[in-house]
Amino acid sequence: MTKVEPKPEVEEEEEDWSTFASADYGDAYDPWADMVPVDEDSPAEDEFEFEEFQEFRPAPAPEGIAHLVKMGTCDWCLARLCGQRLDWSNAQEDGAATRLAAHERTPSLADSKEVGPNSADAQTDGYCPFCEELFADLSLICKRICDQLSGVEFAKLQIGAHFAKDHVAEEEVLRTRHGAQGSRGLKAAFTEAIYHTLKPSFSDAEFVKELPEVMLLIDTLTLEINVDIRSLYLYGRYRKLERGIPQTRWPCRACKGRDGGCESCEGTGQQYPTSVQDQIGEPLRAAYQAADTSFHGMGREDIDVRCLGSGRPFVIELKSPLRRVADLVEMTELVNATSAGRVEISELRPSRRSEVARVKGTAADKSYTIRFRIDGEVEEDRVREVLEGMVGVTLEQQTPQRVAHRRADKIRKRDVVSVENIEVDGNEAQILVRVQSGTYVKELIHSDGGRTVPSVAGLLEAECEVVSLDVEDVHAD
Repeated sequence: MTKVEPKPEVEEEEEDWSTFASADYGDAYDPWADMVPVDEDSPAEDEFEFEEFQEFRPAPAPEGIAHLVKMGTCDWCLARLCGQRLDWSNAQEDGAATRLAAHERTPSLADSKEVGPNSADAQTDGYCPFCEELFADLSLICKRICDQLSGVEFAKLQIGAHFAKDHVAEEEVLRTRHGAQGSRGLKAAFTEAIYHTLKPSFSDAEFVKELPEVMLLIDTLTLEINVDIRSLYLYGRYRKLERGIPQTRWPCRACKGRDGGCESCEGTGQQYPTSVQDQIGEPLRAAYQAADTSFHGMGREDIDVRCLGSGRPFVIELKSPLRRVADLVEMTELVNATSAGRVEISELRPSRRSEVARVKGTAADKSYTIRFRIDGEVEEDRVREVLEGMVGVTLEQQTPQRVAHRRADKIRKRDVVSVENIEVDGNEAQILVRVQSGTYVKELIHSDGGRTVPSVAGLLEAECEVVSLDVEDVHAD
């Protein structure tokens, strides 16, 4: 039998894998190069995170209060989070007492670096995780408010605060986890603290949640304070005794009222030198130390039309007034004396913003005295017959050409309620006519080229021209 010799083992040479790699492969980015070795002797970065997951009862349990103290909760937040009856006049003192009691129960708290920043033992690095040191600025904020409200008259004050959304959300999570059930949220607590701190300085003012005279808005991020002095409203009736005065300010047609004006308006920025708004508003603006005025009338008359009788209802808005209290009888006398026979007011009384909508939205009948001239020979009986026949007529009025640039072109139907005091003197006639709100009275006479039907001119088959027009009464009541 032939013996087969075993083949000697050939030691395989280990191949270098890099020889099959593309050039510079060894220089490619190493994903493990930026790994940092862990130092097992170093303490955990956030030991507090671990403690949050430990089982303990939240405040007002002693261990919950102790944990709040260790977290660095300020005295103000301790007072609101510990489930005690909250009195904001001494909330900081209550919080300090709660902290002291916690230290007495748990002496080890004295070794914690997270102590209350508002406490006597506070350290410079104390930081409340709930309010983020907002309550520490309470005195500064209130001082700024008092400075900005110096010289401002008001009886109703509202306080608001703007918080970052993430701050409110984070505080809600922490308060729910560590605070007593039903404890006050940060936003409500902060505004209440502001209110109680300010109350001694404004003892005559009422702190309200709606219809304030002054609104404070505090930006808790920048500590900026926005003071909004709400407008003052006064209701009354005015009589315009002189023609050529518009109801409200009329910007210059040339410069559009831009600052500095132009030569056409002599630098005033106004088409007309004065208005009913200025005749009434300027004396009141000066008396109430307001920034400006807005005028809201129950309709308006043309610039060449007087307003007589009991006058036209209006509301004058005084913007950002520093004064809010004045004798309205004296204010009425002041306006009438200053206007010197141009405009008179009566029935002046306090109003509010809601009345502006009522005044502007009331559709009141109006009575006019209108005098017009008839072209050519006319018979008095025929004129009287036409005028008397207008009673109860429904007019169809297409938008007049004189206002077509600012009014929609459509046909409006308006009723003639009454025609009284008919006077005919040669080729001139005068009537007292009562019409529905929104009636174009001049067009009732001259027809506006047939755009108002029927009309006095159309029925007489003669050209008619309005000589004068006066508002005798606005039937608002």
